[in-house]
Amino acid sequence: MTEFWLISAPGEKTCQQTWDKMMMATTHTTNLSTNNKFNIPDLKVGTLDVLVGLSDELAKLDTFVESVVKKVAQYMADVLEDSRDKIQENLLANGVDLVTYVTRFQWDMAKYPIKQSLKNISEIISKQVSQIDNDLKARASAYNNLKGNLQNLERKNAGSLLTRSLADIVKKEDFVLDSEYLLTMLVVVPKMNYVEWQKTYETLSDMVVPRSTNLLFEDHDSGLFSVTLFRKAIDDFKHKARENKFTVRDFQYNDEEMKADKEEMTRLSTDKKKQFGPLVRWLKVNFSEAFIAWIHIKALRVFVESVLRYGLPVNFQAMLLQPHKKNMKKLREVLYELYKHLDSSAAIIDAAMDIPGLNLSQQEYYPYVYYKIDCNLLDFKF
Repeated sequence: MTEFWLISAPGEKTCQQTWDKMMMATTHTTNLSTNNKFNIPDLKVGTLDVLVGLSDELAKLDTFVESVVKKVAQYMADVLEDSRDKIQENLLANGVDLVTYVTRFQWDMAKYPIKQSLKNISEIISKQVSQIDNDLKARASAYNNLKGNLQNLERKNAGSLLTRSLADIVKKEDFVLDSEYLLTMLVVVPKMNYVEWQKTYETLSDMVVPRSTNLLFEDHDSGLFSVTLFRKAIDDFKHKARENKFTVRDFQYNDEEMKADKEEMTRLSTDKKKQFGPLVRWLKVNFSEAFIAWIHIKALRVFVESVLRYGLPVNFQAMLLQPHKKNMKKLREVLYELYKHLDSSAAIIDAAMDIPGLNLSQQEYYPYVYYKIDCNLLDFKF
């Protein structure tokens, strides 16, 4: 299970005591969850007004960054196509799997200097992830266009003989070319009608060249036959062929056009292969960047909400719980019993009220600071 609960509770005599108490309640006797300390550095607090405003901004930024993380992950899956089993090894954060990164979280001082204000740090993250989002749109658009054009050509070269491109099937020697009077036509004949075709094709018009038919190609259902006749008999031949359930393909052999089609297919296929490697590398790097930014947003939110709820001086312990799936309800009850004393006003708070910094109207309210982190970022299961 890849769901984590990121919570905080005020330090008692020491933050270690807060940690020990929570461990005792959730693991030592009950085994409800696997827990890790979540290390948040000493960030600049700023004024209460700024914290209240920042609380709402961070909630929106959290939603946006999570959406970008999921978009990059999903597009990675789309690009890998048949190699989706390899996606987990590509979706890493700082070179490690997501669970390891979250459970061993360390604040990145180089990217997000803690001497900066909380607002500045959130703006750094916002700009960084917005850039990733914009770059993803541009790169995905270019690659999807290339992929779409290639798929269209591949569709033309597959499918039924009634509709598919014939460029890779027919050869120059199959046709009578540069004749003033004669023309080679291509006819699709259902397999069950082969005998009928051989019996009747010479009589479908007065001007069919005897013994001029050849089977050039066949698929599951039909065969492609060539037949040579005089140009003046074309319309009559088409009409009679249709009456006998033979389908004449409108096709004229043109060496230049067929060569151009093949070259276009080769060019698109080569371009797709060339772009694939750099695109996957870009997705790997920027997934990592976006995911790291997302977890730093969670850390910021825990810090801001903890100061708003528990007051100054800053004294709280942030903790990361990985609930054991069958025990989630029990874990929630244990946490409530452990921390219900933090919420002396719970009886008079109306959950429909919108109190800045508490986001009561957007999510269920708990007496402790709580955020969920779900590391299962894709729509499909492996």
